[in-house]
Amino acid sequence: MTNNIDHDRLFKELISTFFVEFIELFFPQLMDYLDRDSITFLDKEVFTDVTEGERYESDLVAQVKFRGKESFFLIHVEAQESSRKWFNRRMFTYFARFHEKFVLPIYPIVIFSYSKPKREAISQYVVDFPDFKVLEFNYQVVQLNRLNWRDFLNQPNPVASALMAKMNIAEKERAKVKAECLRLLITLRLDAARMQLISGFIDTYLNLNPVEEIQFQQEISTFSQPVQEGVMQITTSWMRQGIEQGIERGIEQGIERGIEQGIEQGIEREKTLILRQIKRKLGEINPSLETKIMQLSIDDVEALGEALFDFSTVEDLINWLNTLTA
Repeated sequence: MTNNIDHDRLFKELISTFFVEFIELFFPQLMDYLDRDSITFLDKEVFTDVTEGERYESDLVAQVKFRGKESFFLIHVEAQESSRKWFNRRMFTYFARFHEKFVLPIYPIVIFSYSKPKREAISQYVVDFPDFKVLEFNYQVVQLNRLNWRDFLNQPNPVASALMAKMNIAEKERAKVKAECLRLLITLRLDAARMQLISGFIDTYLNLNPVEEIQFQQEISTFSQPVQEGVMQITTSWMRQGIEQGIERGIEQGIERGIEQGIEQGIEREKTLILRQIKRKLGEINPSLETKIMQLSIDDVEALGEALFDFSTVEDLINWLNTLTA
């Protein structure tokens, strides 16, 4: 399901946008001596691994000041979405290159986002002999598949809201976790761009099947009214994006039917979602009203999704629909 996901881009965007929040969540001890107002992201460092013949570039390197001092250090964050042999050696190579180039202390961090294996990841690179140890290089590890998402439910942190979607989740809990990710996100009151970044991250990694979608709707129905409305706005936005992506895919393929199917499927999903939201807020409605809603244009469906927040009774819905034909 995640074969075509650009994991590197998603994690880099998340961590660079919420860098301080990431450090606060997983390494609060670092905040004791980090000057949060001094953070500068450096250009990517590219090198070739001569043993594997592959070219690598570092994910994220920030230059920061020690609090209350004029001296700097680097924080290197590497996001790794697969388990690879000798990754620890590559981390040491990064460290050596950065140390040689910048001559600064380096705080190395790895985020492992793969689903398997779940055994504890290696967090050091060692060179030793029977009679003495030449090198012991250590780095910090955030291994998401060994973290329990429940431990982050009440963390008022946008990174927690996003990364819960990649933690240790049982298959039967996927819908619940997605709902909880969005509940936490709504309570953070971020600006629209940052809200979209995190909600997109969540939807990418918790892409639900039809049965899970029903469970998801049941989960969000238990939230308070303001949170329900916020989640509804996000899910409506996902539907709109799905329609746009369907159009783009059809255009890229140059197939007229592909465009039509992308539009039709996106509109159908949005209408179905609006019906669920109406029933959750107002209760069951007359089948003739359902038919009338399913016949609306996409513009009217989107307008209905916004107007629904102000409805208290089925009569409000009927009056709103009547204004369309007045």
